Amino acid sequence: MLGRAALTFLVLPGVVAYLVPLLLAPVVDEAASWRWIGALFLVGGTGALIRCTRDFLVAGKGTLAPWAPPQQLVTVGLYGRSRNPMYLAVLVILVGWSVWFQSLALVAYAAVVGTAFHLRVVLHEEPRLGAAFGAQWLSYRDRVRRWL
Repeated sequence: MLGRAALTFLVLPGVVAYLVPLLLAPVVDEAASWRWIGALFLVGGTGALIRCTRDFLVAGKGTLAPWAPPQQLVTVGLYGRSRNPMYLAVLVILVGWSVWFQSLALVAYAAVVGTAFHLRVVLHEEPRLGAAFGAQWLSYRDRVRRWL
């Protein structure tokens, strides 16, 4: 299961949060003193993403992949503060890239990704969680905010 979790981490958020932004990023030759701010976002978002992946594996007995989802509702760790911390972590990473490269294209990409995340959560994930976890989901949904 750990191998599947690592693979899905590399494939799913890896592509959205790392590969695509680096393909969209402008070439920057000079070192800039403000890049450390972007690096803080990158490190913080990556740490949160790793923590969420771990919580899916340990508490949820599954992965972040739609084809191997958690078998139990994950409400621990960052999921105690937000119902969607993994998506938030990806958005924090995208903000980090935007700051690092000072790129409006990356800001636009982050906006598109954020909109897609919201639609996926509202139209697909929340109904599925309600069907799968019933009263436990309803209690969690009422206790913890969707985003922040």
